Amino acid sequence: MRCFEKLKQNYEFRRAYNRGKSYVTPEFVLYIVKGRRERVRLGITVSRKMGTAVARNRAKRVITAAFDMAADHLMPGYDYVVVARNKLLKRKSGFIAEKLITILKNAGEEE
Repeated sequence: MRCFEKLKQNYEFRRAYNRGKSYVTPEFVLYIVKGRRERVRLGITVSRKMGTAVARNRAKRVITAAFDMAADHLMPGYDYVVVARNKLLKRKSGFIAEKLITILKNAGEEE
């Protein structure tokens, strides 16, 4: 079951890019910014350079599944934007979830 809402508007993504804290891995870039609502919100960006629609949709599914696995570590009231990179296509959602949990733990210690 999803514990988050989806970001859909361009201004919401731009707000995360401009004001958010970024964390970089070879598979993705994660932006975390304090949201305007009490809920956790997730935005996913996958470029056309990643490949066909099938590959891009797989990348989105992997990221969504990883966020579902890392739901216990998400901070309520924050927006998360994930920008997928090419190496993400070679990874499983469990591996991505482990990296995501590590980043979220480090982000929680910084604040």
